[in-house]
Amino acid sequence: MNNHPILNHIDSEGRVHMVDVSEKRPTHRKALAKALVVFPEPIFEKLNQQGFMVKKGSVIQTATIAGIQATKRTSELIPLCHILPLDGVAINIEPLRKHCLEVTCTVRVFAKTGVEMEALTGATVACLTIYDMCKAMGSGIKIEKISLLEKKGGKNDYKS
Repeated sequence: MNNHPILNHIDSEGRVHMVDVSEKRPTHRKALAKALVVFPEPIFEKLNQQGFMVKKGSVIQTATIAGIQATKRTSELIPLCHILPLDGVAINIEPLRKHCLEVTCTVRVFAKTGVEMEALTGATVACLTIYDMCKAMGSGIKIEKISLLEKKGGKNDYKS
């Protein structure tokens, strides 16, 4: 029995373990995460003029693919995450007036556990890909405000 109700990855003897969800019923679950890539103004303006194309290719399309791939690999990156058969992943990347790209990642699954970590991983890796593709244009690019905006389908729904 877990004596650490807040830390469900710790057993009664203080050892780390993967949560057993075998007795839970599958439900439709959804998570939405967001992150920002903030650029120095001159870099953002140049990217915008170029249609977010750089020598490596389309920044937005490449980051979208990377984010989708990352959601599917979350359990390989984060040790205590369950392997989940994802039903849907959507990455949306929009330029904002504040010289940044807003990345959102929505993940859906019918499973016994949620997809918050998958959504956060997808948004983060999409941002890292944007950073990688744009870093040759100059320094000062930042990744900020990685956050979970919503989760549905488990015991406790959440919306920020």
